[in-house]
Amino acid sequence: MSVTSPPEPVKLICGLISNDKELIYKSAKILSKKFGPIDLKSQVMSFDHTAYYQEEMGRDLKRQFLSFSRLIGPQHLPKVKLFTNRLERRFSVGPQRKRRINLDPGYISGSKLVLATGKNYRHRIYLGKGIYAEVTLYFAGGTFRPYEWTYPDYKTAGYIEFFNQARKLYLAAVKETRILK
Repeated sequence: MSVTSPPEPVKLICGLISNDKELIYKSAKILSKKFGPIDLKSQVMSFDHTAYYQEEMGRDLKRQFLSFSRLIGPQHLPKVKLFTNRLERRFSVGPQRKRRINLDPGYISGSKLVLATGKNYRHRIYLGKGIYAEVTLYFAGGTFRPYEWTYPDYKTAGYIEFFNQARKLYLAAVKETRILK
């Protein structure tokens, strides 16, 4: 028989995609007010592994990742995704409400990177309120590694380096939390 236990806290991350650097900055500021201080930012990188967002958001898209210092319970991921969806709508334009920014929240634990999405697929788990979770990367052999379904950009060295750095911050925060208890 298995014995239930509360989940370990996790490190909230968020990917931001836009062709407007000022909107990326403004969104990061709003996310920080909502979820706490940002302890790590990636470089602003070209988002050119897919044309998926171009029709809606235009060309020359950029991506930046954020990591938040405050740990959360993984059960809060749907609420985070619903908040980021509202923020995307807030900055949308035109009668068709085209997004100007895409926000991809998720979390890092010691063993994996999980992303929240509103889209179901065979490898995603329903969390509630229209939100699904996808384990996008797993940690093994000292680094994050992709699955067959991992988005191509999440397989790149720059992304993996950011997630490895965020994981180090996560492990230090967990250790500190245990010491303070």
